[in-house]
Amino acid sequence: MSDGALSQDEIDALLAGVDSAGMGAPAAAPSSFPDGERKALQEFLASTVGAQSSNLSMMTGASVTVQPPQVEGVGRDAFLQKLPDMVVATKANFVSGVNGEHLYVMAKETAERIASLMNKEENIELDDMAMSVIGEVVSQLSGSQITALSDKTGNKGISAEPPEAVFQPKALVALPAGDFARATYQIDLGGGEAASLWEIFSAAAAKDIAKALGGGDASGMDMGLNMGMGGGASSFGASMGGGMGMGAPAMGGGMGMGMPAGGGAPMGGFGMGGGAMMGGSPTNVQSIQFPSLMPQGAHSEQGNIGLIMDVYMEMTVELGRTRKLIKEILGMGEGTIIELDKLAGEPVDILVNHKLIAKGEVVVIDENFGVRVTEIVSPMERMSDMG
Repeated sequence: MSDGALSQDEIDALLAGVDSAGMGAPAAAPSSFPDGERKALQEFLASTVGAQSSNLSMMTGASVTVQPPQVEGVGRDAFLQKLPDMVVATKANFVSGVNGEHLYVMAKETAERIASLMNKEENIELDDMAMSVIGEVVSQLSGSQITALSDKTGNKGISAEPPEAVFQPKALVALPAGDFARATYQIDLGGGEAASLWEIFSAAAAKDIAKALGGGDASGMDMGLNMGMGGGASSFGASMGGGMGMGAPAMGGGMGMGMPAGGGAPMGGFGMGGGAMMGGSPTNVQSIQFPSLMPQGAHSEQGNIGLIMDVYMEMTVELGRTRKLIKEILGMGEGTIIELDKLAGEPVDILVNHKLIAKGEVVVIDENFGVRVTEIVSPMERMSDMG
């Protein structure tokens, strides 16, 4: 008789991921990702690959092609088996409009190639600068998806947290608990160089997206009808897409749905009489989209940045640069002319903490030099200049 302790065979079976009752038969993977949701998510992601290809091509300067992904439900162990030992994982969790975890995973070699193309530098190391480059790439990918999802659903309140890329062993990747949706992309980074990119959605995020796109299962649209009889209170509740409910007390012995008493014409689908009734004609129910009443991510960011508004940052104006041999530098003296890489009259660079953010022209204010801002540098230009 068992004393409740696990035998060594049962422990080995658990560690191996097999069913101890069958002792050797693989345990069935739980199904928490309905096929309707999977198809809706896959079709949506496939519709965005054209924009993703254009974005990556523009950012890297290479002819990048992203193939439509294959979406499937998978668990942590099964996914980790597909990964190389070292990966770059980039979190971009949803914070409003859609709830749940969201991240991108790529092999070390793929991240190195993308960072090299972005920085125009070969044999790049995956340091903090390279991680910021990968974060910028994921920001563009995630942003394109959110824009497309907002356009398709009418929900303008969808937003995600700023991406954070980390180079780490695969076992340390913070994957969603339980089963999740995995989208596998094949990417050509130019010259026929193929690579894989995995996009991960938690079960909650995948379900929210699929339901917003109208691809949820039948339980995604609920309709409840509670009707009082014989003078009792009655109520009619419906959930349509976004979840809209109606309730009304009984009037004159009950509120019915269908034809009013006396054989008159229907009144908006509701009748008033001595009892409850329903009409036989089918009702055309359509999803209704309401604007989000939740605060947007931008408001949260503005509130957070207010905490550091009084922190000083170093701003410099750079007239130009040049490179000299050590012997040339040691030979410098009074009257030496140093030729810079800027043309006369060309805008000067404005840097914050040594990062280029704008360009301007030199002006004189009273007896002091100043600079008038003439151009704000775009994020993609800043990333390309970091190399």
